[in-house]
Amino acid sequence: MSITGRLTKDPELRSLPGGETKVCELRLAVDGMGRGQEVGYIDVLSYGASGEAAATVLKQGWLVGVAGRLEFNEWTDKDSDAKRSKYTVVGHIEFLNAPREAGDREPAVDGVAF
Repeated sequence: MSITGRLTKDPELRSLPGGETKVCELRLAVDGMGRGQEVGYIDVLSYGASGEAAATVLKQGWLVGVAGRLEFNEWTDKDSDAKRSKYTVVGHIEFLNAPREAGDREPAVDGVAF
């Protein structure tokens, strides 16, 4: 599965139990994925070097591509005992471009993949 969207916030990097493996969590706003073709939101996980690079370089507003697998998770909310579920894309992140700054003609970084 491949998907392209803009980061809704800065990526978050954390270590998995044991501390050896890092995982980057981010959320994308994707045009045409929601009901009625409005913006939809997708959670993304990237492990290892790809995730570490993403957490170091990417910021809110960047356009990124993700190639990976779709993962479905279900759980029970601790507060309300309601059943919850979500889809997450787990894969490799490609940095497409940074948001333009006022006065910039071209993005600072373009087409860099880690």
